[in-house]
Amino acid sequence: MTELTEAAVLKALSTVQEPELGGNLVARNMIKDLVVDGTRVAFTIELTTPACPLKDEIQSRVEAALRPIGAETIEVAWGATVRRAQPSTPQMLPGVKNIIAVASGKGGVGKTTISVNLAVALAKAGASVGLLDADITGPNIPMMIGAEGQPIASPDGKITPIEANGVKVISIQFFLPEGQPVVWRGPLVGGAIQQFLRDVDWGELDYLVVDLPPGTSDAQLTLAQSVPITGAVLVTTPQQVALSDVAKALGMFKRVSVPILGLVENMSGFVCAHCGEVTDIFGRGGGERYAAENGIDFLGSVPLDITVRQGADVGVPAVAQSQPGPAAAALEHVARAIAGKVSVQAAREQPVLTVS
Repeated sequence: MTELTEAAVLKALSTVQEPELGGNLVARNMIKDLVVDGTRVAFTIELTTPACPLKDEIQSRVEAALRPIGAETIEVAWGATVRRAQPSTPQMLPGVKNIIAVASGKGGVGKTTISVNLAVALAKAGASVGLLDADITGPNIPMMIGAEGQPIASPDGKITPIEANGVKVISIQFFLPEGQPVVWRGPLVGGAIQQFLRDVDWGELDYLVVDLPPGTSDAQLTLAQSVPITGAVLVTTPQQVALSDVAKALGMFKRVSVPILGLVENMSGFVCAHCGEVTDIFGRGGGERYAAENGIDFLGSVPLDITVRQGADVGVPAVAQSQPGPAAAALEHVARAIAGKVSVQAAREQPVLTVS
């Protein structure tokens, strides 16, 4: 058999298409540190997100391409460099690559639960993540993610966020006495969000997740007008009343030219731990149907799960629990789907190499 060469390996890998971004692994400049030693081939595949949902598929395609040319031992390591999905760098947040807004048309659909678990799941995968609690009058992020203490000033006079579960967190709750309400008019709410964008030392982040309040008002407009948002994630429950309100959120983001990453259906069924029977308390499939009807991506369904509530009450998100319930896997799937959508969006801004 002809001796393997780097050129032969790269030619074979140039036939492997990246299943989500399009283009092949070589043209996408994803092959790093290639070593060919006899019939042994070792290299790193540099992904566009550590939360890539298609690692197994890429691995399978790589092996199928290399076996026929004589590679007997194939050692694939994984790296990741998250790209910026927006072509412009936000002046307020020069170190933040992607800003993900999580929104809903109405309260009570679990939007903050999705925000917290999205941020923690991305951090667990290896990304650098921040979480901004933009629900100024109803700040629940600190309790749900287990963030305690009061932010201090950084050396350059900015606010240092609190870290919890691998995520940098900022919330108005850190600056309030326990139980004190925030009774502010719209301009003050918008001013607080701008301060959290401008005056917090976020550092270098792959993703900044912004938990927006319900509705389509000051907080949403302030965020959209202040920074380039990579995309919005809409959260709903299956019932019609929630879907009618999420339609308003969709319309608002379209009006201010914010891309829609997709829709999550939360509370989409309860599985009895004793008998296994599924009860569709809020109905089922409404979110998926709505997404299909409106031409947006459906990111996944998350079932009702008591461990989500239990964890939120003590600051341990579902995806960070040592014995996770059924919702944790669904939430991690949602996080990977969102990371994939951001990567696809970023890929449109990246040049593709020409492979001869």
